[in-house]
Amino acid sequence: MTDAAAYQVLARKYRPATFADLIGQEAMVRTLKNAFASDRIAQAFIMTGIRGTGKTTTARIIAKGLNCVGLDGAGGPTTEPCGVCEPCVAITEGRHVDVMEMDAASRTGVGDIREIIDSVHYRAASARYKVYIIDEVHMLSTNAFNALLKTLEEPPAHVKFIFATTEIRKVPVTILSRCQRYDLRRIEPEVMMAHLSSILAKEAAAVAPDALALITRAAEGSVRDALSLLDQAIAHGAGETSAAQVRAMLGLADRGRVRDLFDLVMRGDAAGALAELSGQYAEGADPMAVLRDLAEITHWLSVIKITPEAADDPTTPPDERDRGRDMAGRLPMRVLSRTWQMLLKALEEVALAPNAMMAAEMVVIRLTHVSDLPDPETLIKRLQAGQPAQAVTAPAAQTPANHAPAPRAQVTQTGQVLALQSAPVLATFDAVVALIRAKRDMTLLVEVETNLRLVRYSPGRIEFEPGPRAAPDLAARLGQRLQGWTNSRWAVSVVSGGGAATIAEVQDQGRRAAEAEALQSPLVQAVLAAFPGARISDIRSPEALTTTAAAEALPEVEDEWDPFEDD
Repeated sequence: MTDAAAYQVLARKYRPATFADLIGQEAMVRTLKNAFASDRIAQAFIMTGIRGTGKTTTARIIAKGLNCVGLDGAGGPTTEPCGVCEPCVAITEGRHVDVMEMDAASRTGVGDIREIIDSVHYRAASARYKVYIIDEVHMLSTNAFNALLKTLEEPPAHVKFIFATTEIRKVPVTILSRCQRYDLRRIEPEVMMAHLSSILAKEAAAVAPDALALITRAAEGSVRDALSLLDQAIAHGAGETSAAQVRAMLGLADRGRVRDLFDLVMRGDAAGALAELSGQYAEGADPMAVLRDLAEITHWLSVIKITPEAADDPTTPPDERDRGRDMAGRLPMRVLSRTWQMLLKALEEVALAPNAMMAAEMVVIRLTHVSDLPDPETLIKRLQAGQPAQAVTAPAAQTPANHAPAPRAQVTQTGQVLALQSAPVLATFDAVVALIRAKRDMTLLVEVETNLRLVRYSPGRIEFEPGPRAAPDLAARLGQRLQGWTNSRWAVSVVSGGGAATIAEVQDQGRRAAEAEALQSPLVQAVLAAFPGARISDIRSPEALTTTAAAEALPEVEDEWDPFEDD
């Protein structure tokens, strides 16, 4: 066999063989050691956690510990398997007849579980215990889980079950209640970097510390991911693998340059920010990755403002920690929160955009535009104190009839108040209805006219009794619409009684009164008698007819030329 064929990737070569080799799972190891020492070994275990934290590895270590016989062949269950006896070697090599591993992702049916149920009654061929390891157990079908319940609850004394899953919520609670559950944690950055450094020493390879920090951050707490990336980094570099090489390998932007971009955005320098983004894009950075890094920096600075100790991240170089503390001290929390929300929305937009770079540039322009805008509370305080406040006022829009103006300040760049413009303040409830009609919200207009019995009204406050067909959320929707249209809070409340007639009922009463009056006319009576089945469809007053005719009439043409008129 050649060296190339014999090569093992680091994730397999340095797979833990004992509990002492497991990193970052001290709580689970302590519990299992105490259980073995006191002979309180459960009949079933379930291991859960993210990818690459050692679920299947732990299952194999437990299987070895249950069946290890020691160097002298007389040992019992132990948490420190010798690794050299025949059961330990066979389990490590995956060939032990009494330790059966099953991948539930490919064997999901009840027939596969039936094979296990039929075999549990037979004692182990050569080992102390028969151990069934089912990986990705959440992939089993519902019928397969149900078939396993009875055997899992009362298995023979020589049978142990060990399950592993990344999706613990998909496992039925009836299964969980029959198992001892162990949650494997993400590996902390400090522990991960120390582990990678020890492997580099054994492999006689060189990777720069800042490159290890990049690998640790990219692994997100998964040892397998970290070792796979480390394997790739060793092959990628010639001699010592640098952070720049790892960054290029991972397709990441330079963290220092991303912080430069963030600083330019927060200063409102749109031109500089676009130039920096273009430079990073030209060097191979993915626009989506840049925006993710900006979001990560925003989150990191926000956490530093609350807990300054968060700056002491081992995956962050010391100079960047100092810079982070400085930026966190300068930027208000409101600005960071607003930036975070905008970046979250931007990531969705960039993912859907036909050109990711164009979308990222538009995001940067938006961020720089709003970077120095004060929040509403600060703006009001500045106006009240007569201090400068940068604000932009939209052109005044036409307001419907019955709308009284409320003051809105227009402020120059120097803070001088030039004029007071108006926002709608509704003096009467009729003005509210007119505003809804002007905004063309026909659904809300019909509901207000037919289902709202007004009890009390004052600007900013409405109390009403709902009609029998009123929607349960009418008050909430009415308040939200009015707040959006008037830029002021509205308290819309529902009471149980005392409401006046609805607008539709008032209109209907007026129509019925006019119709009754019309029916008293001898002329109308004569028409109805002459045309049986006829009915009154509309009633118009002379004033209404005059107004309609005037609106529909063609304009008069002055000095119209008459061809027959003599000169």
